[in-house]
Amino acid sequence: MRVISYNLRKHRAAGELAELVERHGADVLCLQEYDTSDIPDEIAGLRLAEATSRNRLGLAVYYRANTFRAVDVRALALKKSLHDHLLKPAEERMLGVRLHDIDHRTDLIIASFHAAPLTALNSLRRHQIRTALAELEQLGEGLPALMVGDYNYPVFKENLGQKVREQGYELSLSDSRTYTRYRFFRGHYDFVTSSGFTIDHVRTLPQGLSDHLPILVTANITSAQPAEVPTAS
Repeated sequence: MRVISYNLRKHRAAGELAELVERHGADVLCLQEYDTSDIPDEIAGLRLAEATSRNRLGLAVYYRANTFRAVDVRALALKKSLHDHLLKPAEERMLGVRLHDIDHRTDLIIASFHAAPLTALNSLRRHQIRTALAELEQLGEGLPALMVGDYNYPVFKENLGQKVREQGYELSLSDSRTYTRYRFFRGHYDFVTSSGFTIDHVRTLPQGLSDHLPILVTANITSAQPAEVPTAS
């Protein structure tokens, strides 16, 4: 399975999505800072599973409809930073989707995540990550889960990795930095947290109009269970 995660920098890089999907053969597309007031139902053959609705610049998840079927979705408002309280840039910071793998008759969970900005403390972001991962269990306890996005966590990543492992997840970084706007803040911002997946590779893709670089995650399910589930309404 190939998953692309991309922070569009206030929707500026939205025009790049179709080419990204086609060039890299993405099965799932997870977006942050997407203008959810006017987005297409499909992008290069990927179908919109859901987009957040409580903030204009939000999250969206697309999936390949001939491979998966969307079963359930869950959007989550996380503990707010001072920046969120004052400027209200994002109400919902996690969007999880339960997908049914048609060929393998198994379910899995994919989530797009956007942590609080750098003006917040790492402790707040850890709280948001911990809450988001726990919430994914509500979509299907014990299912393979993969959460990608802008974690806004450029330093002390070893500590974050330990905290994530305590929840039963693994933290994966891409092969090169994913944020380049400010020299002092350049580094890895866009991560992968996973459970029940083998992460074969996380590659940083070439930069476009965003200050974030998209990442391409190549992963395989290592633990799965057969599932008979209803189609999402």
